[in-house]
Amino acid sequence: MDSGERRPQRPPAVHRGFRSVGYLPIDAAKREWPVMNRKLFWMGAWAWMGILMVGGGPLSAGEARAAERPQVVMETTHGEIVVELFQEEAPITVNNFLMYVNEGFYDGVIFHRIIPGFVIQGGGLTPDLERKRTRAPIENEADNGLKNERGTLSMARTQAVDSATSQFFINLEHNVALDHGVRDFGYAVFARVVEGMDVVDAIAQVETGVRAGQPDVPLDPPVIERAYLR
Repeated sequence: MDSGERRPQRPPAVHRGFRSVGYLPIDAAKREWPVMNRKLFWMGAWAWMGILMVGGGPLSAGEARAAERPQVVMETTHGEIVVELFQEEAPITVNNFLMYVNEGFYDGVIFHRIIPGFVIQGGGLTPDLERKRTRAPIENEADNGLKNERGTLSMARTQAVDSATSQFFINLEHNVALDHGVRDFGYAVFARVVEGMDVVDAIAQVETGVRAGQPDVPLDPPVIERAYLR
């Protein structure tokens, strides 16, 4: 404690010829604490006990981690999608994703690859299919133990293992072949949808075709109008 700060002082005990307990002598305390106050005291004590019991005790390790996970909101032309980031399991990928979010990179990009029953992919192209300039590629964290289950987000990449930049995809099913070690090193899961999976499913149903020589491109691309940290 700072030497200049005054420590709170305990009030002096009251002495009237009786042995002092706390701040009042025993007999004085009995005289000044009528029956109704004693009842109120015990009612309050039991109320606190009830609150503690209803609380259900401390959070489990998993619940505590989930409570601390950051969330990103993506406002799209089809509705809102909220994703929870696995920062403990995929720190490099989450940090990379948040840098793009915080600088507004994803605002105005589209979901440019849509395959029903597989994935919707976005995060790098404009509605004119122009590729946005990105940061350097990051390390692939596909070996973090997370699976490409329905509703999870993973980083898109080329054939090179450590080639992911800004693009990501949302799994529409559990795509086992994309998990680490099944076919190759795999695709890094770094988040999951916690709100708006119905929006994801709606996006998965838009009409697609061949554009700029690429298949599975939506004819009327769903746009991420804004992405931000909640």
